[in-house]
Amino acid sequence: MPELDQDNNRPPMVRMEGVTKAFGDNVVLDRLDLQVAAGEKIVIVGPSGSGKTTILRVIMTLEEPDSGLIWVGGECLYHEKRGDGLVKASQAHIRKVRGQVSMVFQHFNLFPHLNALENVTIGPTRVLGVPKAEARKRGMDLLEKVGLAPFADKSPDQLSGGQKQRVAIARALAMEPKVMLFDEVTSALDPELVGEVLNVLRELATSSEMTMLLVTHEMGFAREIADRVLMFDLGRIVEVGKPEDIFSNPTQERTRTFLQAILRH
Repeated sequence: MPELDQDNNRPPMVRMEGVTKAFGDNVVLDRLDLQVAAGEKIVIVGPSGSGKTTILRVIMTLEEPDSGLIWVGGECLYHEKRGDGLVKASQAHIRKVRGQVSMVFQHFNLFPHLNALENVTIGPTRVLGVPKAEARKRGMDLLEKVGLAPFADKSPDQLSGGQKQRVAIARALAMEPKVMLFDEVTSALDPELVGEVLNVLRELATSSEMTMLLVTHEMGFAREIADRVLMFDLGRIVEVGKPEDIFSNPTQERTRTFLQAILRH
C-alpha cells in the first residue's frame, strides 16, 4: 500500500497508522497509513463508497476506528499515554485533541433556528468560552471573508445553497482549527452555485497555513490547490502524488480508469 509521506521540512499535523474501519462486512478503511504535514492541502479522490469520507469522519471523531492509531498535532486522538504505553482515551482527552479540527459537511448542517451570524458564533461562545461581543466581531469578520456580511441576520431558509455552504465554512473557521476537513462541500449545490464556494476554498487554500483535507469530485479545483492528491479505493490508498502527476501521468490503472470516467462527465 503506498503511504502518504510527510514533507520532510514540516512536522506531521495528521498521522494515521494501521487504521481500520468496517461497517459489517464492508471494510472501508483497510490498515490505512497516512501522514499529512502541517499546512499541507491534501485532496482525496476516488469512487463513491470507497471510504473517502470515512477518513475525515474518524479524524473528526464522528466514527471511531476499529483499530489503529491517529495523531493530530502530535497528540494521539483515541488513545492517551499511561506509563510507557497507550490506553483508550477519556472523552475529555478526545474532545481536547479534536478541538484542533473543524469539518464542513456536504449538506451544510446549519442550525435552522439561528441566523447566519449566530450559526458562526455559537461554537466559539459555547465551546471555547469566547465572550459574546468578541465572538460577534470575529463572526462578522468571517462572514466578510466569505462574502456574506450583508446576510448576517438571514436565517438558513433565506439563503441559497451556496450561501449556506459559505456560512458553514465561516462557522468551521470560527473554531480556529489547525486542521480543516471538507467533505464534498459542492456536491449538493446547483451547478451555478459551485463556483462561489470553490472561490472561498481557493482563497482559503492559498492564503492560510491551515492543514486541509478535502474530499471532492472537482478535479480542476483539485489540480489547482492541492499539494498532493490521494487516490482512494476499496479502503486503501491506490496512488498519491503531486496533482500534475496524478492527473497527467497516473501510474496505476485504477487511477486512470477513475479519472477517465469522471472527466468525461
